Amino acid sequence: MLEKSIEILIKFRIAVIVILAILMGLSGYQTLQKLRVDNSLSIWFLEDDPSYKAYIDFQENFGSDEIFIVMLPVENAIGATEMSQLNQLHNAIESLPYVNTTFSLAKAKYPIYANNKINFDALYTSKRSEKGLKSLFSKLPNVTSQLVTKDYKNQFFYIQLNPTPTIEEKRQDIAGEIRTIIEKQYANYYLTGPPVLNEAYSKGIYKESLTFGILTILVITLMLLFLLPSKRYLIISLLSVAVPVSLLFGLITSLGFALNMISMLIPTILMVYSVSDAVHIINIYHKEGLINQSLSKIELLAVAIRKSFTPCFYTTLTTFVGYFALYLSPLPAFKNMGVFTCVGLVLSFILVYIITIIGFSFMHLNFEQTKAVLSFKKVNQTRFINWLNTFTSQYKNTIITGFTLVLLFGAYSVFQVKIDTNSRNLLAEGKAKDDLRKVEVELGGSNRLQLNISTSNGTKILNKEAMRQLEVFQNKLEANPLISFPVSVITIKSFMEKRTPVLFQSNVSENQLKTMLADLNTSDNRFFKLFSEDLTTAGFTLTLREMKTSELEQVMEDIKRSFESSFGTKNYTLKINGFAVVFAQLNNFILETQFKSFFVAFFVAFLCLWIFIKSLKTTLLVLIPNLLPLTVLAIFMSLLDIPLDVTTAMITPIMLGIAMDDTIHLVYKYRLSKSVIGSSELRMNNAMRYTGGALISTTIALVGGFLIIASSATPSVSDFGLLCSVTVAIALITDMFYLPALLKRFD
Repeated sequence: MLEKSIEILIKFRIAVIVILAILMGLSGYQTLQKLRVDNSLSIWFLEDDPSYKAYIDFQENFGSDEIFIVMLPVENAIGATEMSQLNQLHNAIESLPYVNTTFSLAKAKYPIYANNKINFDALYTSKRSEKGLKSLFSKLPNVTSQLVTKDYKNQFFYIQLNPTPTIEEKRQDIAGEIRTIIEKQYANYYLTGPPVLNEAYSKGIYKESLTFGILTILVITLMLLFLLPSKRYLIISLLSVAVPVSLLFGLITSLGFALNMISMLIPTILMVYSVSDAVHIINIYHKEGLINQSLSKIELLAVAIRKSFTPCFYTTLTTFVGYFALYLSPLPAFKNMGVFTCVGLVLSFILVYIITIIGFSFMHLNFEQTKAVLSFKKVNQTRFINWLNTFTSQYKNTIITGFTLVLLFGAYSVFQVKIDTNSRNLLAEGKAKDDLRKVEVELGGSNRLQLNISTSNGTKILNKEAMRQLEVFQNKLEANPLISFPVSVITIKSFMEKRTPVLFQSNVSENQLKTMLADLNTSDNRFFKLFSEDLTTAGFTLTLREMKTSELEQVMEDIKRSFESSFGTKNYTLKINGFAVVFAQLNNFILETQFKSFFVAFFVAFLCLWIFIKSLKTTLLVLIPNLLPLTVLAIFMSLLDIPLDVTTAMITPIMLGIAMDDTIHLVYKYRLSKSVIGSSELRMNNAMRYTGGALISTTIALVGGFLIIASSATPSVSDFGLLCSVTVAIALITDMFYLPALLKRFD
């Protein structure tokens, strides 16, 4: 039946080639036309996620924290010419449909008490002397330090966009348009803020995905020239890589999905995986051609497929399980990564056989006379494998003891690995990162956090006792080194106390105080919203720098403790709002991804091995070495202080699946050798001689592919590539030393 199927495929091979060429052409066109990058919040949080919904509600009620921050170097931040330029910039930016409001020294106002009411006057006026302006600014430090730098050599300009859902699709275009407007007036400026960083992530992802793809093809081609027994196998191997990746991207773009920081890795991973299967099939086809020279082309193809199909099927299955386990993650980005990689794996598995059969059908090789295009003359693979077999036989007890100790230390190291995402590590070096650093040095931060303190019974918060407690709370916020420039009603109250002390004397009635403070909540202060519309909630606007999720968690805890020690929690409630709150929850999602994905992948992989091997004892012996690379991974992460973050969060289920690939190929040949009379030692030595070359070849290809990812300019992605390459290399060492020693000793 297999031979008949091969005959039919070869008979219609031209038609199959034409169909694949057409599909690749359509996929390439779709990819070029529709490929886009989406690193927006919606890919990290489901729309019905409570924290995401709370974040969107906050934006609707208290103003979006999608804020551009522009730092403008000037001769004199309070000069008349410079202020005129600021006003022109306000007019140009506010005409854009997606802008909610803008804020700078040109629009800032301060309160004045006159005729029994509070009025607002411009903080800057050309009528006031420079000395008078500086004196006035010194009385409002939390506000003015966000408008000009201490040396008056820089102005700050803020652009607040509409809420996240209404601008996500156009975020990249928005950033470009705003840059164009600024550049018309200013030759030099620094631009940062969440929308700018998001745009930088997207541009970096798009650029690196293309670079990785090209580099992977070049590296794979170079390695195949060394690894393949003949240059004529090269085209087959490269087509086995190109066709499934091309079709997968055509499918992704046709369905309207976009690349993100996670899915950008799919092409490299899939290309390396595809070439690994192709190398195994070519290795078996070539070895059988040398052994069985009397077989016809059809018979030889049938033997190669029959001997490669089972191990390749199980390696695909275990790798499939590793990626599909990501679907259990609560983060949509990981779910998409898992599903599309699984689709790609299935495409690769099917197409690699179709392509190799058609490719072999065109080839007429003299197997004995073929040789690799490139080779290391001093490296003799056969001699190395013979030495390896002797070594694992003579020193099996020593090998088992040494590797088991490493396994135990690795198990301890698992609990030493930190869970932390550094937002700066998601950004490659470049203008966006330089601008961020420069702005944060001067401003103390680039992220906005909004605290809302409400009365539990729904009464207005404008009373003397509440003001006293709010003041205590603000003092604690100002003492926190991770928080910069909190602005609230207390900021304005402190300013007015200095200028009009009589307003806050003990004999001022509650009604007078409420009337006066209510006047502060006007449209003039909408960039710093001090109260809710019904005056039951007081707002605090804080500035935070870009920081780690662990630091954000610490900030949240500090704020909660400060609130609890300042207020009676029965009478008041605290809500912390802003993207920082959502981002801080990534640690919990990463931990959940690790536990769910790993244990599901481990359980299913164990079942696959058990079904494959058909012996519980041998399955357990085989499974132990496959845990070792993961524990060594934990050792590296703890020693190098590399945390689990949004990219490395998916590493364990993926590596578990990939680490098992070499094991399955080796154990498959070992299991077949049971029909040969002899010890487990003899069977393992035969299996290593037959499979060892392919194991080394595919591991070199995998390590090369992941080292390309390690070359990323984005630190977090680079860490992922480095860790994966180390883990794959350790998996090979384990399969060549630990696994043979265990089976020779105990099986």
